[in-house]
Amino acid sequence: MPDALPHDPDRHPLLDVLTAHGARADRLTHARTFPARAGVTGEWPDWADPDVVAGYRALGVERPWAHQVVAADAAHGGRHVALATSTGSGKSLAFWLPALTAVRARARAEAADPGRIEPAARRGTVLYLAPTKALAADQLVGLERLVTAMGVSPTAPSGLRVATCDGDTGPDERRWVVEHADVVLTNPDFLHFSLLPNHRRWARLLRSLRYVVVDEGHAYRGVFGAHVSLVLRRLARLAAHHAPRPGPGASPGAGPGASGAAPENLAGGPVFVVASATTAEPAVSTARLVGVSPDEVVTVTADASPAGRRTVALWQPPEIAGFERSGAGDEPAADDPWALPDPLDPGHTEREAEAVVTPDAAAPHPRRSATAEVADLLADLTAHGARTLAFTRSRRGAESVAQRARDHLRGAPDDLAARVASYRGGYLPEERRELEQALRTGAVRGLATTSALELGVDVSGLDAVLVAGWPGTRVSLWQQAGRAGRAGADGLVAFVAREDPLDTYLVTHPEALLDAPLEATVFDPANPHVLAPQLCAAAQEVPLRTDDLAAFGDPAVVREVLDVLVARGALRRRRSGWYWTHAQPASAMADLRGSGGRPVRVVEATTGRLLGTVDAGSADGQVHDGAVYTHQGTTFVVDHLDLDDGVALVVRRDVDHATWSREVMEIAVEDDHEGRPVVEHEWGPVTWGLGPVEVTSQVVSFQRRRLPDMQVLGTEPLDLPSRTLATTAVWWSVPDFVLRAAGVSEDEAPGALHAAEHASIGLLPLLATCDRWDLGGVSTALHADTGQATVFVYDAYPGGAGFAERGFRLGARWLQATRDAIAACTCAEGCPACVQSPKCGSDNAPLDKSAAVRLLDAVLSHAPAESTIVG
Repeated sequence: MPDALPHDPDRHPLLDVLTAHGARADRLTHARTFPARAGVTGEWPDWADPDVVAGYRALGVERPWAHQVVAADAAHGGRHVALATSTGSGKSLAFWLPALTAVRARARAEAADPGRIEPAARRGTVLYLAPTKALAADQLVGLERLVTAMGVSPTAPSGLRVATCDGDTGPDERRWVVEHADVVLTNPDFLHFSLLPNHRRWARLLRSLRYVVVDEGHAYRGVFGAHVSLVLRRLARLAAHHAPRPGPGASPGAGPGASGAAPENLAGGPVFVVASATTAEPAVSTARLVGVSPDEVVTVTADASPAGRRTVALWQPPEIAGFERSGAGDEPAADDPWALPDPLDPGHTEREAEAVVTPDAAAPHPRRSATAEVADLLADLTAHGARTLAFTRSRRGAESVAQRARDHLRGAPDDLAARVASYRGGYLPEERRELEQALRTGAVRGLATTSALELGVDVSGLDAVLVAGWPGTRVSLWQQAGRAGRAGADGLVAFVAREDPLDTYLVTHPEALLDAPLEATVFDPANPHVLAPQLCAAAQEVPLRTDDLAAFGDPAVVREVLDVLVARGALRRRRSGWYWTHAQPASAMADLRGSGGRPVRVVEATTGRLLGTVDAGSADGQVHDGAVYTHQGTTFVVDHLDLDDGVALVVRRDVDHATWSREVMEIAVEDDHEGRPVVEHEWGPVTWGLGPVEVTSQVVSFQRRRLPDMQVLGTEPLDLPSRTLATTAVWWSVPDFVLRAAGVSEDEAPGALHAAEHASIGLLPLLATCDRWDLGGVSTALHADTGQATVFVYDAYPGGAGFAERGFRLGARWLQATRDAIAACTCAEGCPACVQSPKCGSDNAPLDKSAAVRLLDAVLSHAPAESTIVG
């Protein structure tokens, strides 16, 4: 039953549209309204460039919000800044005001004294980094509007020269940026693969670098965050390397006109401003990201921008008629004051619609899909006149929701079907701009989108936001929710659950979603699998000296990694330092986004046309010989996968089936591997472990399954190499007598362990900043290293990413949530909402739902009173 009262004065009127005036009220599991917030303004700082201030005023910003002034003052004063406020709070002004003022101060000095001896290379410069090219392009548009509003020609001596530069920038344009740009907008990939390795070409930018702006800082987590952290440390090192040496008696940053410019940070070098969504511990995350102490970071989290009331509705799609219920869902919910300190944004969003299979056919689905439900809600809100965003987990999901909503609205007055569109990555920039403008003006009322509209694209004035499936973190959810009621208006947000253990848990445990703290941004720059290639890249740029080691972490740990690199011949040790002596670029050793290596290209054999790419780590299972590959609704069959050349050749063919690969996997505990010991903790007879493991996997066969009923048409063997992943895992081991006491027989044990493994992987994102696709798992009734029945959950990244460690430290909460999600599901034998997994390599067999609940009850009965493991 919904807990929102029908006559609650805080109830958003659009809730009646969602519930169809009561007809769909049973789908609303919870509703809560958050109060409005009044805006608080401040005064423009005295140091701010008057032309920049005039430009903002011309754009309608008469006075800045108080938090913008605090952040801008700190940055102008030479302090690193962690700016973590809500969506639409105006973070851009907070960093552009001091940054552009610094550039303009130097430029004004040049214009006032064109005959001075100081070279033009001393003009101040700014580097802006975004996680995506699209966001950098959006910031460029905003900056160009500001520069135009300032009324200062970019070609004037005191003008601002702003440009993007990334892998798509042509050679002539890139040459202009290298030689002239004051503000360069780019991404960490370009910084790592191009700018830093070619730092001598970019000496002008690096020599005069005053500010580094890192936008959407919450996106830098896991392996990607660890790599970016070390890339930023390499950047700071090279900025210091190219910085002019002050003469006798001179101070850093001094020079003609420097009184109006921001100094270098108080420790020397550029000032870093990290802007992010509201997160936990922003100072700690920012300090780790840029390689400084948290004491050197000013944190700005008090959001002074106005916000209207926001109603959040939790929504569970209805059961499908005829699905067999077990009655388990009638179990009363435990009193669980869930307060989770730490969960991420999934990177593997294209897998949203993968079918869940069993040995014989498709898994039965107990509930209507989230995309179908959101399409209905989007159509109803559009018909009601509400401007609405519907966030989906994939590009395919965005297209599907938009098409279904249009179908519902065909024949409605005012051609409403034409006022629904989709917005996703892959569109041309002009198409995106047109859609953004149409949404702002109301020409488009309903827009189904991916996270492309989550990262900073300025669209405001919306009435409602629909979220189809858990976006990975509370940070991401509130970032999306912030689109509703922006600019101080009231807004409605509806989170619609998918068939997934985590989604099911969240809509039935609102306190876990609405009352728990936001997640911290988790990443580990000391991960040796990340640190090693980054040290090689740094050594190629400028040989590493002993004094450099502290910039990359604990000098003792860095020295150990360097010793391993020297022993393996990657670096050469000399008395003066560590040197890279190979012809190939060291930057190629690092896989910034953890994709597993160079992507495999999918090429049409008859034409040579490039259809797309597949991550190297996924290629064996997705584009093996005989695999069906779908591109924009057209089916192809893989004729040959050439792993050496990284090419899958496909031929166009209409087929009535899809293919599913089967993977076998083994896991071995590697105690004290590379100095990382196994840590164990006892819950009475139950043993919890955390440590290095080696996972060996191999795709051995594939099945053809008829569509849409998923009936098996045939199985074929494959001859593909095994893959080895050295990573970190958490595991728990149970002796036989605990299994038997729980009523789990020898025959039931494999299915119970397997079901517990699947459900625990689905629930770990509630605790760690990850998605289930960032994890892997193995369960066995007898493991060689533990000598007992064991469930392993491991990070699916070399060296680990911190997710397994989070599960280890919050083991009791994790397993309790897992147990509750399984027990609360209404299915009889197990379904995608509890114990079945879309990524299972053994066709979701064996699985035993009821035995899994008994097993988890037995394990939890031995849990200590405290829920956090220390060690």
